[in-house]
Amino acid sequence: MMWRELFTSLPFVLIISLATSLLLYFYGGRISAKGTKTQGKLAQYSCGEELPVGKLQVNVERFFIYAVFFLVFDILAFMLATSLGSPGLMPALYATITLLAVILLLPMLKSRIG
Repeated sequence: MMWRELFTSLPFVLIISLATSLLLYFYGGRISAKGTKTQGKLAQYSCGEELPVGKLQVNVERFFIYAVFFLVFDILAFMLATSLGSPGLMPALYATITLLAVILLLPMLKSRIG
């Protein structure tokens, strides 16, 4: 009984998992393929391409719209997963609210991207 408590204790499991991950990390570093260091690979931009001199423009509004869609569907998935244990009106209500949110967000998506 004592050994079972020792092997299932949190500090023992933490030490064993840490030792295993460090062993795999160092062993993988030793057997992995080593590449040659060229001037292009040592440059700041790692793939070796030259960056254009101009400023890079990022469309933050477009990203925001996709982030909002992700949040809407993520919340829907969570609500449906937690409410399916009690069937009835709540899962259908959650899905309807999400559908309405998507319908309201679609015109904003078309006007911002188009």
